[in-house]
Amino acid sequence: MTDRVYKLIEIVGTSPHGTDEAIRNAIEKASKTINHLDWFEVVEMRGQIAEGKIAHYQVILKVGFRIED
Repeated sequence: MTDRVYKLIEIVGTSPHGTDEAIRNAIEKASKTINHLDWFEVVEMRGQIAEGKIAHYQVILKVGFRIED
C-alpha cells in the first residue's frame, strides 16, 4: 500500500428538503471542482424555522481529498 496525503476542508450544503439532500448537494457540487474526494464527516447541522415548521436545512461537512503526486 502506498502512503497517501490528504487535505481537509469544510463545506456547507443546504436544502429545503432534508439533511440527506443537503449533504448530497454539497458533495456533488464540491466533486465538480475538487478531485479525489474520499470521505466526509458531518460536523454540524442546523435549520431555519418559519411559521412553526422547518423551512431549510444546513449541514457543515469536513471533506477529505487525496493530494495528487
